Amino acid sequence: MARTSRTDATPSRASRRAQVPAGPVRRPEAVLFDRDGTLCVDLPYNGDPRRVRPTATAAAALARLRSAGVPTAVVSNQSGVGRGLITMDQVEAVNRRLGELLGGLGPVLVCPHLPADGCGCRKPAPGLLVAAAARLGVPPERCAVVGDIGADMAAALAVRARGVLVPTPVTRAEEVAAAPETATDLLAAVELLLTGPAPAAPRQPQPQPWPWPRAVPA
Repeated sequence: MARTSRTDATPSRASRRAQVPAGPVRRPEAVLFDRDGTLCVDLPYNGDPRRVRPTATAAAALARLRSAGVPTAVVSNQSGVGRGLITMDQVEAVNRRLGELLGGLGPVLVCPHLPADGCGCRKPAPGLLVAAAARLGVPPERCAVVGDIGADMAAALAVRARGVLVPTPVTRAEEVAAAPETATDLLAAVELLLTGPAPAAPRQPQPQPWPWPRAVPA
């Protein structure tokens, strides 16, 4: 079951380069963000809010969405809870601090399970996305998902949401190649979602073991 961590709400600047296939514009009604490696610098199993550092354009990206009236949520795998390395209280403290730094996040939904648990909420499974969309009152397929690894894109595909990958050094080359859309940073991703093209039909990810692997555990 996905756990909900309480934090709140969501964006203003110019666009940057993004790589997309040609297709019609499809503006999302809500945007669901991954947390670690996307909104904040990825420090594996971090339970200390003092160590939270937003990524470079995260504040501007969320401000842009706020100004456009697009609600946001956060969907995050936190297997450190299941591993006994951090507690849900620590996860929520980190979420609160990130929300303070970014001017609000919207609902924050967390999967605390281990990869081997076979739950329905750990990305690339769609459970977190479905729950977050329900919290926002938006059908999942009318949302967009922004993340830094293939699991985020696979979860988006599972609910027919638009997906934008913002690669980091831990993003695998095959994940970038399989992504339906990519952007250089979060602000570029948001501008792409608000004004740029979406593919006519989402591309299928390259075959990968399930759950989708990543270089750094989450």
